[in-house]
Amino acid sequence: MATLSPHDALLIADIQNDFLPGGALGIRGADAVIPVLEAYLHRFETQGLPIFLTRDWHPPGHCSFREQGGPWPAHCVAGTPGSLPPEGFHTPPAAVVIYKAIEPDREAYSAFQDTLLHRHLHALGVRRLFIGGLATDYCVLNSVKDARRLGYDVRLLKDGIKAVDVQPGDGRRAEEEMIRLGAVPVTLEAMAA
Repeated sequence: MATLSPHDALLIADIQNDFLPGGALGIRGADAVIPVLEAYLHRFETQGLPIFLTRDWHPPGHCSFREQGGPWPAHCVAGTPGSLPPEGFHTPPAAVVIYKAIEPDREAYSAFQDTLLHRHLHALGVRRLFIGGLATDYCVLNSVKDARRLGYDVRLLKDGIKAVDVQPGDGRRAEEEMIRLGAVPVTLEAMAA
């Protein structure tokens, strides 16, 4: 049972159109986690706890794009419809949006890489991070790794993540790695109201 406390914060990675089915880098079944993540958002918002949302915010010609020799199709180009959250996705007014991978020649899967997230969390006295979003095997995994390295207690939103699974089983392996690093899996159902 995970009861929320004043030192908790929610971090949701990359709920953006390009990562949803039909998007430039659509993840099969990713739309199924949206209602679950919205329920987590509602719970944190009603308790007045900090909420952070990350967005890939690539410049055109980003190094991760295939045209530049990277592994991915062009996606989440800053300000395009693909870089935005889906219509109707509730972003609480007090939520802080963290833009990442904004440098043309640097990939950044972690919410902490080249951002002010750690400073925000430190200033707010956050000790425990509840992390979910897209994708399990990239941005969620790397954000959890950095959060653990920085000393945060991490709760992995097991029902609020979805993997790319470039190689079958990547998502499962990423979950195992996060748990090995000390992240504790939780579900909305198991959280105390």
